[in-house]
Amino acid sequence: MEFTIRLTESAIEDLEFFRKNERQIISDGIALFLTHDANVKTRRRKPLRPNPIATWQLRIDDYRVFYDLEEENHVKIIAVGNKVHNDLYFRGQKAEL
Repeated sequence: MEFTIRLTESAIEDLEFFRKNERQIISDGIALFLTHDANVKTRRRKPLRPNPIATWQLRIDDYRVFYDLEEENHVKIIAVGNKVHNDLYFRGQKAEL
């Protein structure tokens, strides 16, 4: 199934925090892994336990894309961060989950 991708304002600001080459890696990963079967669990995509951010996570190297599924074929990207060891960062700030 093909999905339409929509970024929230917050996710756009998250992406703008990264350097140009990092944004390209993340954007390519989103296009590759979320346009088809975004609702299927794989080693890169997984549903998350209840949390305040999102219901799904996409892993692209050290980057994490948090998203929700809307209606039948829409993906809403809520946040983009990077993971360093066991810590998750959004716009350079450590996230407390």
